Amino acid sequence: MEGSFFVASIVTRRPVRRAAVAGAVALGAIVIPAAPALAEPVNVPGVGTFDVPNLPPLPAAPAIPALPGQPPLPFQQAITAGQQALDAARSKLGAPYVYGATGPNAFDCSGLVQWAYRQAGRVLPRTSWEQAAGGTPVALNALQPGDVISYDGGSHSAIYAGDGQVIHASTSGVPVKYAPLYSMPIFAARRY
Repeated sequence: MEGSFFVASIVTRRPVRRAAVAGAVALGAIVIPAAPALAEPVNVPGVGTFDVPNLPPLPAAPAIPALPGQPPLPFQQAITAGQQALDAARSKLGAPYVYGATGPNAFDCSGLVQWAYRQAGRVLPRTSWEQAAGGTPVALNALQPGDVISYDGGSHSAIYAGDGQVIHASTSGVPVKYAPLYSMPIFAARRY
């Protein structure tokens, strides 16, 4: 009799378990609420688009009108051709002096000035005398970095580097270097 009770007990329990599981699944489907609806996707520039739940739409930002005739802010000012030429000349510090050389690996004085300004998109005359005669005259108390300094009656050219210094290709055996502004007699200062 024990054996028959055991078999009846197994047979009885299986349908009960199945019914309980089926009822729980059906009950869960009814009781579990639906997920909340998602708002419009939010785009974060440079990051990506995200779906953020329950976010009200943001109003459009008002346009900022441009002010005509306003000068650029200090951090937006354009770099002058003189500054670009000075930066180019600085990149050649230590390059050898070679008479008549116009770069990019060796220079004479006017060749360095001409090459540096060419990097800034400006065409300057080839010789130091022509460079002393060109451009716009500049008073020594109004020098700006990148101005062309002519020495010894126009026989030598350099680029003003600021702080009382010039960059130049001085003579044979001496590489492109800084020198004091007043290391030679100044003939003219020009701005290109």
